[in-house]
Amino acid sequence: MLRGPFIPRSWMGACEDYTQADWVLVGLPYDGTTSFRPGTRFGPAAIRDASWGLETYSPLQHAELSGVNYFDAGELEFPCGNRDAILTMIRENARDVLAANKRWLGLGGEHLVTFPVIEAYVEKYPDLAVLHFDAHADLRDDYLGEKLSHATVLRRVTELIGPERLVQIGIRSGPKEEFEWMRHNGTLLETKADIARGLQRLSGRPVFLTIDLDVLDPSILCGTGTPEPGGMSFSTFIEWLLPFQGLNFVGADVVELSPHYDPSGVSNVVAAKVVREVILLGTPASLIDVPQAAMASGSALR
Repeated sequence: MLRGPFIPRSWMGACEDYTQADWVLVGLPYDGTTSFRPGTRFGPAAIRDASWGLETYSPLQHAELSGVNYFDAGELEFPCGNRDAILTMIRENARDVLAANKRWLGLGGEHLVTFPVIEAYVEKYPDLAVLHFDAHADLRDDYLGEKLSHATVLRRVTELIGPERLVQIGIRSGPKEEFEWMRHNGTLLETKADIARGLQRLSGRPVFLTIDLDVLDPSILCGTGTPEPGGMSFSTFIEWLLPFQGLNFVGADVVELSPHYDPSGVSNVVAAKVVREVILLGTPASLIDVPQAAMASGSALR
């Protein structure tokens, strides 16, 4: 049984049978430690709505999303303002998904929601590694006196998995100490020539992929709480992501969409497309069925 309670919402093309699903999408509408511009609690709903404007086929990966069994559980309904209770709910829900031998896909929400999921994952996968896309390292030991914050989440994660099992891409903002820590521990990939080193760290391990959408340049995705100029285009992001195809991805999340900062809605569409690519990237080819009518299975809006 998958613990809730849930607010029912649906991502395009999701299957109706939880027991048959390989992936479980869970919305995490929480932004309680946001330090600049709040609003990521509205991200999961916006991603779901935008997904209906996408095609199920990805020409980037030559794969068809409608061949993947994924179940949308809706959004966890959180007690207002109770951070510790919320983190506990997320951890227990992730445990349920893992106990059912499924892959978790979290839709954030701020980046702190990743930490309790990793806590659940290391119980099942003690050798877990993490692939982290972000504009910020999130490696502070504390932020404004708080140990549990969106700005400290990857530091807490490394206390569970060790820095040798962390790979970080896209980082371009933070205090000097964080960059010194990353370079000392070899977690940061700065050029595409470093990808081979990242693959060496991750290969042969179960991998959790966490993507903070502010890794993208604000000109591509301005709907985020901490926009940081100098980021990736969508095409560049894909060029960094696809070399990791074939790793043993056991779970993922996509976080930090604040939809109301982009009244055009473009950021929501970009976020939904990132989710589509993540599902396909993380699904072994052996688990992707080739639908008979793949070419006719596009957007519900067409």
